Amino acid sequence: MSTELQGRTAVVTGASKGIGLAVTEALAGAGATVVAGSRTTSPGLDALIKHGTVTWVPVDLTEPGAAEQLVQAADGRIDVLVNNVGSAPARTGGFLSITDEDWARTVDLNLLTAVRVTRAALPVMLEAGRGSVVTIASVNATLPDPLVIDYSAGKAALVAFSKALSKEVGPKGIRVNTVSPGPVETELWLGGDGVAATVSAAAGITPDEVVAGAAGATVTGRFSQPQEVAELALFLAGDRARNITGSDLVIDGGFIPTW
Repeated sequence: MSTELQGRTAVVTGASKGIGLAVTEALAGAGATVVAGSRTTSPGLDALIKHGTVTWVPVDLTEPGAAEQLVQAADGRIDVLVNNVGSAPARTGGFLSITDEDWARTVDLNLLTAVRVTRAALPVMLEAGRGSVVTIASVNATLPDPLVIDYSAGKAALVAFSKALSKEVGPKGIRVNTVSPGPVETELWLGGDGVAATVSAAAGITPDEVVAGAAGATVTGRFSQPQEVAELALFLAGDRARNITGSDLVIDGGFIPTW
Protein backbone atom coordinates (compact mmCIF):
# COMPACT_ATOMS: atom_id res chain seq x y z
CA MET A 1 0.00 0.00 0.00
CA SER A 2 1.30 3.46 -0.99
CA THR A 3 1.30 6.57 1.20
CA GLU A 4 1.59 8.97 -1.75
CA LEU A 5 -1.67 10.75 -0.89
CA GLN A 6 -1.57 10.30 2.88
CA GLY A 7 -3.46 13.10 4.62
CA ARG A 8 -5.13 14.34 1.44
CA THR A 9 -8.80 14.40 0.52
CA ALA A 10 -10.16 13.35 -2.87
CA VAL A 11 -13.62 13.61 -4.41
CA VAL A 12 -14.62 11.11 -7.09
CA THR A 13 -17.81 11.18 -9.17
CA GLY A 14 -19.46 8.12 -10.66
CA ALA A 15 -17.63 6.11 -8.02
CA SER A 16 -19.77 2.99 -7.68
CA LYS A 17 -18.52 0.97 -10.63
CA GLY A 18 -16.12 0.71 -13.53
CA ILE A 19 -13.41 3.34 -13.82
CA GLY A 20 -14.86 5.41 -10.97
CA LEU A 21 -14.72 2.50 -8.53
CA ALA A 22 -11.18 1.63 -9.63
CA VAL A 23 -10.10 5.26 -9.14
CA THR A 24 -11.70 5.36 -5.69
CA GLU A 25 -9.84 2.19 -4.71
CA ALA A 26 -6.53 3.49 -6.08
CA LEU A 27 -6.78 6.82 -4.28
CA ALA A 28 -7.79 5.19 -1.00
CA GLY A 29 -4.97 2.69 -1.42
CA ALA A 30 -2.53 5.59 -1.74
CA GLY A 31 -3.66 6.95 1.62
CA ALA A 32 -6.29 9.51 0.60
CA THR A 33 -9.58 10.06 2.34
CA VAL A 34 -12.09 9.70 -0.49
CA VAL A 35 -15.55 11.21 -0.84
CA ALA A 36 -17.28 8.96 -3.38
CA GLY A 37 -20.32 10.31 -5.19
CA SER A 38 -22.76 8.15 -7.15
CA ARG A 39 -26.48 7.63 -7.56
CA THR A 40 -26.33 4.13 -6.09
CA THR A 41 -23.77 2.09 -4.23
CA SER A 42 -22.34 -1.32 -5.18
CA PRO A 43 -20.71 -4.31 -3.48
CA GLY A 44 -17.29 -3.03 -4.50
CA LEU A 45 -17.93 0.45 -3.13
CA ASP A 46 -19.49 -0.99 0.03
CA ALA A 47 -16.30 -2.95 0.67
CA LEU A 48 -14.22 0.23 0.42
CA ILE A 49 -16.59 2.09 2.73
CA LYS A 50 -16.23 -0.63 5.37
CA HIS A 51 -12.48 -0.17 5.22
CA GLY A 52 -13.00 3.29 6.69
CA THR A 53 -11.30 5.74 4.33
CA VAL A 54 -14.14 6.12 1.81
CA THR A 55 -17.37 8.00 2.44
CA TRP A 56 -20.29 7.53 0.07
CA VAL A 57 -22.53 10.44 -0.88
CA PRO A 58 -25.69 9.35 -2.72
CA VAL A 59 -26.05 12.04 -5.36
CA ASP A 60 -27.40 12.52 -8.87
CA LEU A 61 -25.16 15.17 -10.39
CA THR A 62 -27.74 16.12 -13.01
CA GLU A 63 -29.91 17.51 -10.20
CA PRO A 64 -29.69 21.14 -9.01
CA GLY A 65 -27.48 21.58 -5.95
CA ALA A 66 -26.03 18.06 -6.17
CA ALA A 67 -22.49 19.22 -6.97
CA GLU A 68 -22.47 21.50 -3.95
CA GLN A 69 -23.80 18.70 -1.76
CA LEU A 70 -20.96 16.42 -2.84
CA VAL A 71 -18.31 19.07 -2.25
CA GLN A 72 -19.69 19.96 1.18
CA ALA A 73 -19.17 16.34 2.25
CA ALA A 74 -15.41 16.90 1.92
CA ASP A 75 -15.52 19.22 4.98
CA GLY A 76 -13.57 22.10 3.52
CA ARG A 77 -10.60 20.26 2.03
CA ILE A 78 -10.23 18.96 -1.52
CA ASP A 79 -6.77 18.10 -2.79
CA VAL A 80 -7.95 15.96 -5.69
CA LEU A 81 -11.09 15.96 -7.82
CA VAL A 82 -11.74 13.16 -10.29
CA ASN A 83 -14.64 13.81 -12.65
CA ASN A 84 -15.73 10.45 -13.98
CA VAL A 85 -19.50 10.55 -14.58
CA GLY A 86 -20.43 9.80 -18.17
CA SER A 87 -22.52 7.73 -20.55
CA ALA A 88 -22.01 6.57 -24.15
CA PRO A 89 -25.32 5.53 -25.71
CA ALA A 90 -24.83 3.78 -29.04
CA ARG A 91 -26.85 5.57 -31.75
CA THR A 92 -27.53 2.69 -34.10
CA GLY A 93 -30.32 4.65 -35.81
CA GLY A 94 -27.89 7.28 -37.05
CA PHE A 95 -27.66 11.03 -36.52
CA LEU A 96 -31.25 11.78 -37.56
CA SER A 97 -32.59 9.49 -34.82
CA ILE A 98 -31.01 11.57 -32.04
CA THR A 99 -33.44 14.05 -30.50
CA ASP A 100 -32.77 17.34 -28.75
CA GLU A 101 -33.54 15.55 -25.49
CA ASP A 102 -30.94 12.89 -26.29
CA TRP A 103 -28.34 15.54 -27.04
CA ALA A 104 -29.15 17.49 -23.89
CA ARG A 105 -28.85 14.42 -21.66
CA THR A 106 -25.56 13.28 -23.21
CA VAL A 107 -23.98 16.73 -22.97
CA ASP A 108 -25.26 17.13 -19.42
CA LEU A 109 -23.75 13.82 -18.27
CA ASN A 110 -20.47 14.03 -20.17
CA LEU A 111 -19.70 17.75 -19.91
CA LEU A 112 -21.88 19.74 -17.56
CA THR A 113 -21.65 17.42 -14.55
CA ALA A 114 -17.87 17.92 -14.63
CA VAL A 115 -18.32 21.67 -15.09
CA ARG A 116 -20.66 21.90 -12.09
CA VAL A 117 -18.57 19.78 -9.71
CA THR A 118 -15.36 21.54 -10.72
CA ARG A 119 -17.02 24.92 -10.17
CA ALA A 120 -18.16 23.81 -6.72
CA ALA A 121 -14.77 22.38 -5.73
CA LEU A 122 -12.49 25.03 -7.18
CA PRO A 123 -12.95 27.70 -4.46
CA VAL A 124 -11.72 25.20 -1.85
CA MET A 125 -8.62 24.45 -3.93
CA LEU A 126 -7.97 28.12 -4.66
CA GLU A 127 -8.13 28.99 -0.98
CA ALA A 128 -5.54 26.30 -0.25
CA GLY A 129 -3.42 27.30 -3.24
CA ARG A 130 -3.12 23.73 -4.47
CA GLY A 131 -5.10 20.93 -6.07
CA SER A 132 -5.39 18.51 -8.94
CA VAL A 133 -8.44 18.08 -11.16
CA VAL A 134 -8.43 14.88 -13.21
CA THR A 135 -11.28 14.34 -15.66
CA ILE A 136 -12.00 11.10 -17.48
CA ALA A 137 -12.54 11.92 -21.14
CA SER A 138 -12.30 9.50 -24.10
CA VAL A 139 -10.37 8.79 -27.27
CA ASN A 140 -13.60 9.79 -29.00
CA ALA A 141 -12.75 13.39 -28.14
CA THR A 142 -10.15 13.25 -30.93
CA LEU A 143 -11.40 10.17 -32.78
CA PRO A 144 -15.12 10.96 -33.13
CA ASP A 145 -17.38 8.09 -34.14
CA PRO A 146 -20.84 8.45 -35.70
CA LEU A 147 -22.06 5.57 -33.54
CA VAL A 148 -21.50 7.79 -30.49
CA ILE A 149 -21.70 11.17 -32.17
CA ASP A 150 -23.22 13.06 -29.23
CA TYR A 151 -20.85 11.38 -26.76
CA SER A 152 -17.90 12.28 -29.00
CA ALA A 153 -18.99 15.92 -29.10
CA GLY A 154 -19.47 16.01 -25.32
CA LYS A 155 -16.05 14.51 -24.62
CA ALA A 156 -14.35 16.86 -27.10
CA ALA A 157 -15.93 19.78 -25.26
CA LEU A 158 -14.80 18.26 -21.95
CA VAL A 159 -11.16 18.15 -23.07
CA ALA A 160 -11.37 21.71 -24.38
CA PHE A 161 -12.94 22.91 -21.13
CA SER A 162 -10.21 21.26 -19.09
CA LYS A 163 -7.42 22.68 -21.25
CA ALA A 164 -8.85 26.20 -21.02
CA LEU A 165 -9.33 25.97 -17.25
CA SER A 166 -5.77 24.73 -16.79
CA LYS A 167 -4.49 28.02 -18.24
CA GLU A 168 -6.55 30.08 -15.81
CA VAL A 169 -5.85 28.24 -12.57
CA GLY A 170 -2.36 26.86 -13.22
CA PRO A 171 -0.63 30.01 -11.89
CA LYS A 172 -2.72 29.61 -8.72
CA GLY A 173 -1.43 26.12 -7.90
CA ILE A 174 -4.23 24.07 -9.48
CA ARG A 175 -3.42 21.45 -12.10
CA VAL A 176 -6.11 20.33 -14.58
CA ASN A 177 -5.65 17.28 -16.79
CA THR A 178 -7.69 14.68 -18.64
CA VAL A 179 -7.34 10.94 -19.15
CA SER A 180 -8.71 9.56 -22.41
CA PRO A 181 -9.31 5.81 -22.44
CA GLY A 182 -10.09 3.70 -25.45
CA PRO A 183 -12.32 0.65 -24.95
CA VAL A 184 -12.34 -0.39 -21.28
CA GLU A 185 -13.76 -3.54 -19.67
CA THR A 186 -16.69 -1.85 -17.92
CA GLU A 187 -20.47 -2.04 -18.03
CA LEU A 188 -20.49 0.89 -20.44
CA TRP A 189 -19.11 -1.54 -23.02
CA LEU A 190 -20.01 -4.96 -21.68
CA GLY A 191 -23.20 -4.48 -19.65
CA GLY A 192 -26.66 -5.66 -20.68
CA ASP A 193 -27.45 -2.23 -22.11
CA GLY A 194 -23.86 -1.44 -23.07
CA VAL A 195 -22.30 -0.64 -26.41
CA ALA A 196 -21.61 -4.27 -27.36
CA ALA A 197 -25.17 -5.42 -26.67
CA THR A 198 -26.76 -2.45 -28.44
CA VAL A 199 -24.57 -2.67 -31.52
CA SER A 200 -24.89 -6.44 -31.77
CA ALA A 201 -28.68 -6.26 -31.71
CA ALA A 202 -28.67 -3.75 -34.56
CA ALA A 203 -26.00 -5.51 -36.61
CA GLY A 204 -27.28 -9.07 -36.20
CA ILE A 205 -24.09 -10.36 -34.61
CA THR A 206 -23.21 -11.40 -31.08
CA PRO A 207 -21.90 -9.04 -28.38
CA ASP A 208 -18.72 -11.12 -28.27
CA GLU A 209 -18.16 -10.41 -31.95
CA VAL A 210 -18.57 -6.68 -31.35
CA VAL A 211 -16.07 -6.81 -28.49
CA ALA A 212 -13.63 -8.85 -30.58
CA GLY A 213 -13.86 -6.29 -33.37
CA ALA A 214 -13.15 -3.39 -31.01
CA ALA A 215 -10.27 -5.24 -29.35
CA GLY A 216 -8.88 -6.12 -32.76
CA ALA A 217 -8.76 -2.42 -33.65
CA THR A 218 -6.13 -1.89 -30.94
CA VAL A 219 -2.43 -2.62 -31.34
CA THR A 220 -2.36 -4.63 -28.12
CA GLY A 221 -5.43 -6.63 -29.11
CA ARG A 222 -7.34 -6.05 -25.88
CA PHE A 223 -9.45 -3.63 -23.88
CA SER A 224 -7.86 -1.64 -21.06
CA GLN A 225 -8.68 -2.63 -17.49
CA PRO A 226 -10.36 -0.08 -15.17
CA GLN A 227 -7.40 -0.40 -12.79
CA GLU A 228 -5.01 0.65 -15.58
CA VAL A 229 -7.00 3.83 -16.16
CA ALA A 230 -7.09 4.41 -12.40
CA GLU A 231 -3.29 4.24 -12.23
CA LEU A 232 -3.07 7.15 -14.67
CA ALA A 233 -5.56 9.15 -12.62
CA LEU A 234 -3.55 8.39 -9.47
CA PHE A 235 -0.36 9.54 -11.14
CA LEU A 236 -1.93 12.85 -12.18
CA ALA A 237 -3.41 13.31 -8.71
CA GLY A 238 -0.08 13.11 -6.92
CA ASP A 239 3.18 14.99 -6.70
CA ARG A 240 4.91 12.87 -9.33
CA ALA A 241 2.90 14.89 -11.87
CA ARG A 242 3.41 18.25 -10.15
CA ASN A 243 4.49 20.00 -13.37
CA ILE A 244 1.91 18.37 -15.65
CA THR A 245 -1.15 20.45 -16.44
CA GLY A 246 -3.33 21.01 -19.48
CA SER A 247 -2.44 17.52 -20.73
CA ASP A 248 -4.58 14.70 -22.10
CA LEU A 249 -3.10 11.30 -21.30
CA VAL A 250 -4.32 8.57 -23.65
CA ILE A 251 -4.62 4.91 -22.64
CA ASP A 252 -6.04 3.00 -25.58
CA GLY A 253 -3.74 0.13 -26.48
CA GLY A 254 -2.93 1.93 -29.73
CA PHE A 255 -6.59 2.37 -30.73
CA ILE A 256 -5.82 5.81 -32.16
CA PRO A 257 -3.64 5.16 -35.23
CA THR A 258 -0.11 6.51 -34.92
CA TRP A 259 1.03 5.81 -38.47
